[in-house]
Amino acid sequence: MDAHALAKACADAMWAEDRASRGLGMQLVSVAPGRAELAMTVTEAMVNGHNICHGGFIFTLADSSFAFACNTYNQRTVAQHCAVTFLRPGKLGDRLTARAAERQRQGRSGIYDITVTRDDGTVIAEFRGHSRTIEGEIVPGAAATAEKV
Repeated sequence: MDAHALAKACADAMWAEDRASRGLGMQLVSVAPGRAELAMTVTEAMVNGHNICHGGFIFTLADSSFAFACNTYNQRTVAQHCAVTFLRPGKLGDRLTARAAERQRQGRSGIYDITVTRDDGTVIAEFRGHSRTIEGEIVPGAAATAEKV
């Protein structure tokens, strides 16, 4: 199985079990080795007392994109550390998109940068995630062309 097909198979398997992301109305837009893009529309249930999108929902969108990006190699991978910087507010009705890109992957550790934007291209937040590979495969028995760690 080539790297792109493996990334897609891993994303499909994870998406089928990801009740949190689906429950918030997220959509898996695209996935490739070390990359993922998810989108979500800000609903009334996501707006806080300042009438803007609660930062926890923006963090969750970025974190979900991070999860899909770092699990594209068929090795179960979890978050070790994450940080977010909020730059602008998301508002009711905004469609937010989180684009995750792998920066480094060495041994059992990885670093991923995720940018969250509105549809007009305005950057809402920047998120950095550090990943840690644990035991197990996402798609049992699927061979990867990528280097195993």
